[in-house]
Amino acid sequence: MGAAGRGPSQVSARQFGRVLDMVSKIRALGMEVCTTLGMLTPDQAKALRLAGLTAYNHNLDTSPEFYGKITTTRRYQDRLDTITAVREAGISVCSGGIIGLGEEDQDRIGLLQTLATLPEHPESVPVNALVAVKGTPMEGQAPPSGLEMVRCVATARILMPLSMVRLSAGRLHLSDAEQAMCFLAGANSVFAGDTLLTTPNNEISRDAALFSTLNLYGRPPNIGYSAGNHASDGSEFAAHHPPTTPTQP
Repeated sequence: MGAAGRGPSQVSARQFGRVLDMVSKIRALGMEVCTTLGMLTPDQAKALRLAGLTAYNHNLDTSPEFYGKITTTRRYQDRLDTITAVREAGISVCSGGIIGLGEEDQDRIGLLQTLATLPEHPESVPVNALVAVKGTPMEGQAPPSGLEMVRCVATARILMPLSMVRLSAGRLHLSDAEQAMCFLAGANSVFAGDTLLTTPNNEISRDAALFSTLNLYGRPPNIGYSAGNHASDGSEFAAHHPPTTPTQP
C-alpha cells in the first residue's frame, strides 16, 4: 500500500492511525503487508511493526552523489535513516533504485554499492526503469535499454546473492526476450498488476504467458527470506501457516 507525501509526520495522528488499522486488518487475513509511506521515525516504524507490517519499501533511487540532482526536498541520509528505523523495528526492507534518471554508470554502481554495504542486505531490491510521465521534469528522458537493465540486475544479484531482485517499473518497454535475460541474470520477482502506483504495467495475462514459456513459478506466500536478519526468517508466520518449501523453477 502506498501513500504520496513526505511521510506520516506530515499528516495527523488520526490519519496515521487509519493506516495502522488497515495494516492490522489485512494482516489478520493471513496476507503479507508491505507499505511505502515516505520517511519514518523510529517510533512510526515500531508502530507499523506492532500493527503487523511485514515489509516496507523505501528506495534509495540513485547514488549519493547524483541524488541532489534529482531532488532537493530531502537528503540521502534521510532515506538511509528510514531504512535503519525499519530494520531496527524488525520489518523486512525493500529498497532499490531507478535506472534512467540521467545518471552515469558510476551512479548505478554507487547505488548498488550503498545497498550492498548496509548492515544487512535488503530482503527485496527493486530495479526500476524510469517511466517518463508527461508534465514532469523527466518527461523527455529516454528509458534505459534492455541490456542496461540486464547489467543492473546481474550486478545486484552478484552483490546481494540472497536478496529478492525485483524487476519492477518500466517493464512495458522491455521485450519478452529482454525480460527473460533479466531473469537469467538474476531477477527472481516482478511487480504484478495492470497499474503500478500511477503508471501502466504489464497485464497479468501477458505475464502469465511469459512465465509459462520460461517455466517460472510463483513463490509461496508467508515464508521467510534468505537475506536480511532474524526479523525476516519467517518465524512470525509459523503460528498461522505450516513451513513451506519454495517451488523451484
